[in-house]
Amino acid sequence: MTRIILPLFIAAATAGCSNLSERLGMDASQSEPAPATASVDAKAEVATPSAAAPATPPAASPIATAGSSAEALDTTTAAEREAATRAPASAGATLGSTVVSLGSATEPGLWLKTPLVDAEQPGRVTNPATGKSAAVTLIPLEGPATAGSRMSLPALRLIGASLTDLTTVEVSTEG
Repeated sequence: MTRIILPLFIAAATAGCSNLSERLGMDASQSEPAPATASVDAKAEVATPSAAAPATPPAASPIATAGSSAEALDTTTAAEREAATRAPASAGATLGSTVVSLGSATEPGLWLKTPLVDAEQPGRVTNPATGKSAAVTLIPLEGPATAGSRMSLPALRLIGASLTDLTTVEVSTEG
């Protein structure tokens, strides 16, 4: 069965490849600049609308237009970042350590979704590698306590953690 389906899938997937360069605006006729002397016929042809309107250029990528940098996606204010990095008045209870990865970059706020808590509560995460810490909202995440956690983009930036690597952090309640 896969001997039949796989070739059909490949044929269907590559059916439009001959037009790929044209669809991406990389037509061979456009690769060289126009000659310095253009004919009068070409100018007249551009000035008069034709029956077939030229294809519109492809829309820009939503990521590129919306901003794909960490700074563009970080919606926290300077005051929120300053308050989150302020030293706590008293030490809270240590919940343990967990490996964190980047959570939804579009979800605002300073948060950590972790299986170390059963109810939403204020807490603090510390990156032992940098010594930086941040106040976050601890949000329950189903799974064993040894499972990993997901952290917001602003929180990862505040503790100096990589946005693409897995980082081990210390988690505690806010005291």
